[in-house]
Amino acid sequence: MRASEALTVDRIVVDAKWITAHVRVAQGCALRTASFPGIAESILELLPDLVRHRCECGSARGIVAELADTELPHLLEHVALELMARAGSPRSLRGETTWDFAADGRGVFRVALEYDDDLVALAALREGTVILNALLQECAD
Repeated sequence: MRASEALTVDRIVVDAKWITAHVRVAQGCALRTASFPGIAESILELLPDLVRHRCECGSARGIVAELADTELPHLLEHVALELMARAGSPRSLRGETTWDFAADGRGVFRVALEYDDDLVALAALREGTVILNALLQECAD
């Protein structure tokens, strides 16, 4: 398996306030960022304002530690929100990553992004996927 194919977006649903993407982690690919040493540091180097993010996942470890050991699509959620903020969307917009492997299949996550402009959110999700797949490739090499 090539790490460049680690994350794919299977489908996207857009409603009045949220986009929800079904993000598939490739079969045989680790689901958590901890399996890719250096991924958190690399993404923070590219997007240093990620340190400003707050996460409602309940972790007391802080966002930097959270990004170092979380699900790959959860990292994508934060990357997309940061790209949206860089494009001018409010930093108050929220995201959520959930999964139901029984319903969707193992390795399929639902990444929901609140948006003020659906095209900005869709572009951020696309670019975030490209960025993470490139970083995952680097970490795998």
